[in-house]
Amino acid sequence: MNTYRTLSRISQPFSQPLARLYLQRAPASSFFTSTRLRNQTHNPDPQPSTPKEPQTHFGFRDVPESLKEKMVGQVFANVASKYDVMNDFMSGGVHRLWKDHFIRSMAPGPGTKLLDVAGGTGDIALRFLDYCHRIHGDATAQVQIVDINSSMLEVGRVRFSRTAYTDTDQVSFLVQNAEHLDDVPSDSVDVYTIAFGIRNCTHVDRVLREAHRVLRKGGRFMCLEFGKVENPVVEKIYSLYSFEVIPTIGQLVANDRDSYQYLVESIRKFPPQSVFADMIRDAGFTTVGRGWEDLTFGVAAVHSGFKL
Repeated sequence: MNTYRTLSRISQPFSQPLARLYLQRAPASSFFTSTRLRNQTHNPDPQPSTPKEPQTHFGFRDVPESLKEKMVGQVFANVASKYDVMNDFMSGGVHRLWKDHFIRSMAPGPGTKLLDVAGGTGDIALRFLDYCHRIHGDATAQVQIVDINSSMLEVGRVRFSRTAYTDTDQVSFLVQNAEHLDDVPSDSVDVYTIAFGIRNCTHVDRVLREAHRVLRKGGRFMCLEFGKVENPVVEKIYSLYSFEVIPTIGQLVANDRDSYQYLVESIRKFPPQSVFADMIRDAGFTTVGRGWEDLTFGVAAVHSGFKL
């Protein structure tokens, strides 16, 4: 009993203040203030969001549209000096046959004025002039080579400096974006070509509209580009070669695996032939038949449309 009274006396000084603290009611205003603070902490007022920049693809990566042009430019600056050699390695030389067929399909006549876009190395342009000279004995055909990348155009200038066309008015060079051909007048060219370049453009629809603008009435748009393979056996072999062999060749020959990995991925991201043909028609072109011809099981395709 004494022990109980002793414990009671000891605990009393502590229990009374605690009881008073427990029973004391906080003012209503402090309750709502604290509640408001908690709500602000856990549910902050939404802040105005800045519009998200439109995204596009760079290979298999999603990147802001404003960055793609710069990133693609860096790729082609890296590969420019080895570009034609790498094309031989990557395609076993078949790209040369595709390009020869591309020019034969064009069948340019004497005095044809060609605008070759994304044509920096001059590969298509030289074939065009050689065809006109060989078939027609023509020295009046002209080609303007346009590329956004000055490194690629420099390769073309060097190539033409070794030909009979150097220092003539048959060939000229222009650094310009395919989406904004500001220095090319409307209705000024007979044929517009773009070979293995349109898939690297940020806005393909804008490129096609510019092509339509600069062509004369009756002029022809022609595009040589990689396509989609329908045959499942060929597609499997092609995929294995694309993703395993080509980047490795890029590393061995050009010491640049990443750039060639991007080029392979960009092929896969490009629309299939039927979809691209619809885009060409949407830009105002008239196509003959389905609008394209498959080459090598559809590994590449020649697309064509006329401005009527």
